[in-house]
Formats: sequence, structure tokens, C-alpha cells
Amino acid sequence: MIRGYPGSPSVQAGAPLTLHVSGDHPRFRIAIYRWEDGLVPVWRSSWLHAEHVPDGRPDEDWQWPPYQVETGAHWPSGVYLAHFETPHGKSLRLSADSAAALFVVRGEGTKPILYKLPIATWHAYNCSGGGCFYINPPRSAQPPGARVSLQRPGGGIGGETWGALDHYDCTSLRQTFAHWDARFIRWLVRNGYQADFCTDLDIHAQPSLLESYRLLVSVGHDEYWTEETRDAVEDFVTGGGNLALFGANLCWWRIHLVDDGTAMVCHQGGKHGAYDHWWPATGAARPEDSLTGASYRHGGGWWDGPRDTTGYIVQQPGHWIFEGTGLARGDVLGHDTWPPLAGYECDGVPVDHVSRDGAVTLSAWRDEARTPDGYQLLAACPLDRRWQELPPRERHGAGEGVHVAAMGMFRRGGTVFSAGTTDWAQVLGGARDRKVERITRNVLDRLCAG
Repeated sequence: MIRGYPGSPSVQAGAPLTLHVSGDHPRFRIAIYRWEDGLVPVWRSSWLHAEHVPDGRPDEDWQWPPYQVETGAHWPSGVYLAHFETPHGKSLRLSADSAAALFVVRGEGTKPILYKLPIATWHAYNCSGGGCFYINPPRSAQPPGARVSLQRPGGGIGGETWGALDHYDCTSLRQTFAHWDARFIRWLVRNGYQADFCTDLDIHAQPSLLESYRLLVSVGHDEYWTEETRDAVEDFVTGGGNLALFGANLCWWRIHLVDDGTAMVCHQGGKHGAYDHWWPATGAARPEDSLTGASYRHGGGWWDGPRDTTGYIVQQPGHWIFEGTGLARGDVLGHDTWPPLAGYECDGVPVDHVSRDGAVTLSAWRDEARTPDGYQLLAACPLDRRWQELPPRERHGAGEGVHVAAMGMFRRGGTVFSAGTTDWAQVLGGARDRKVERITRNVLDRLCAG
């Protein structure tokens, strides 16, 4: 077996990239591909000598042998995959759990869209070395919580990932690049959208990089955020930048980068509560609703097996987001798609009532949950008691009250759109649903324009 990881998950075009590799093959070479509408070959090394080094623990730098790649100054911003080829090895697969590593080439700010990849979330579920935040979590004393290293195989591709297979897509695990982001990026390319790329760690380290863009896009499952990243994104929106969130369970946990950004810590539970939950007073006391307009605690999760949902019920058909869809009030979106549009995890808003004709009444206590002033609920999917998790929240225990997946929007300097479901990219990138495609175009076109 041969595996590797990048010394840094992103690089500027023309700067050197260090890949750390260990293998039991006598020789290998590095092939670099860029993901667009498929894999685009970029560069290949000569044959190199491989050295076998033991695995490390999940919370430590594995310190595998370094191999330097000189990136080209002409390499466009994008998501790149390094394949560690052996003489008789397999070709690169997006679902690979070995022989591959992911990195990003950052942009120069010349495109209207900046696409953000959730490196921290991928590593939270990366169990290379025998542990992650969800199984055998290594402990940290200061800051308190579980600790995992970013210097090990995994982080989107090429490592062991915790979690059950998706009933609707057994070819890729959920917490990997292949499952949501690769699909959305392929759709962007096919439809002529120009984007630069970055990681969440880039925004943490350099908040000013947002200043060159009209629109920041996040897709799928962007669960783990540092305070610095959140501050930067909120400042970007307040200053007039736009944010499109085609995902859910967004900004659910706060993380702390340690050891010069090579490891991260998150406190997810204890006798005094979870210090790094964003919303409760016992945690960060900073509800994620004020960033995204919605929260997982008002929505829910259905992780295993087929989902049976009503779909998103349209609330404001006259809004520009529905232009060209033909949808009327009370019509249902995404009920019969594959997968159902209301996904694996959904973000919602505080709701008091859903009438028989599907009209949704926002809660009178939504300001307590930090729902932004002027929030517009555009469509909502009620989540019934069959959902496998309906989280506790203000005024309610687990399973209590009305839970929904919410598609909504608000303005605070710039505009924030939230789709309210992790699986938007699967529906968008799978069998074509023209209404989902049209809504996506409407959001991107309007928010790129200003």
C-alpha cells in the first residue's frame, strides 16, 4: 500500500508543494490531476524511491518523508488530486482510500465566485490512525476536547473515513470530496461558471482574501468552523459580499487550530455541556442562525436507509429565486428526486405551525434563536417523527416542536442564501431536475451580479 498527505492543503500557483508519502512499493511516481468535468491530467514526476514508515496516532504529525512538487505558475485555481502511482497499481478513483491526496491551488481574485472547501470537516471524520472526533477520539487537555491531526492521510481523499454508506450513493463516503463537492464543481464547469477555490483554513489564516470576490459558495457538509473563519465570513457579508450555502449542518461545531495550524481541537461533550457547540449558552453562545439564517437544531438528520419526505413546499413563488421554474404556492420541490432533496442532514428555522395546505408560520420566538431580521422563508420541508434525529433547542427537548428543512434568504449588507440540505449537490449533479438547476442558476447569477 502507498499513501500520502499534503504538508499544506493549499498553495499559490508557482509555489512549491510538499507531499509526504509512505509506501511498501520499491518505486512510485506522482501524477497530478485537476478536477473539472472529470479528471484533467496536469503533471507527472519521474519514478521515485518509496520508503515505508509506520502509521502515526490520529492526533500527531505523521512526519512521513517529503517529496517536493513545483507547481506551475500557469496552473489555474482549482481542486487538485495527487495520485501516487505504482507500476501495477490502479488508476485514480475519487473514492480512493489510499494512493491519493487532495490540495487546492488558490486564485488571484479574478473570478466572481470563491468556492470554499471544508478541510476541517473532512478531517473531523478522518479516522486514519485509528481515531477521529467520532470514534476513539484522542483527548486534549488545553484547549479541552478531542484532538486530531491534519498531517496524516485523508482530508477529502486517500484516507479512512468514519460513517455509514449513503443509501442513495454507495460509491463514495459522505465526508469526502467525491460525495458532494465534486458533483457541484462538475456542474459549475458544465454550465460555464468561473470560480476560484480556497479552503476554510485559508480564510482562517487570511480573511482579506474574501475581499476580491462577490460571492462565497459552500456546498454539502461544512460543519466545523474556527471563530476566525466565522468572523471573516460575517464581516464579508456585512461589507456587501454575498454568501450561497448549498448545504446543511453548517457551522455546527467550533474548532481551535493548534500546533501552528497542523491539528485541531473540538470539545463536543462533558458533564458541563459541549463547550464548542456554537448555539447554546454553555457553548460559544453564538447561534449559527445569525451567520446562515438557519440551524441544524431546527432541522434534523436521517442517516441510514431510504428517506420518505414531503419535499420542499413553496412559500413565496413570486420571489426571484423561483423565476423560470413554474412553481406556485404550495407546489412541492424535490420529493421524487434521487436522493430526496431534503437530505442526510437539514437546517431549519423556528416554526410554530404548518397548515394542511403547507403554509408555514415562523415562530414568534425566532429572535431568541437569532434568526436574522428580514429573513425570508422561501420553501420548507416538514420533518416528521420518523427522522432519526430532531435535535433539542431553545424551549424544546429532542423531538419536540416543529422541525423543517428551510430554504431561505436574508440581507445584511450582502445577501445570504441557504438551501437547508446537505444533498442539494447530489440532486443537482445526478439525474437532472430542471427546477433545482434553475434555482441554482438564479442564486448564482443574481449573487454574482451584486
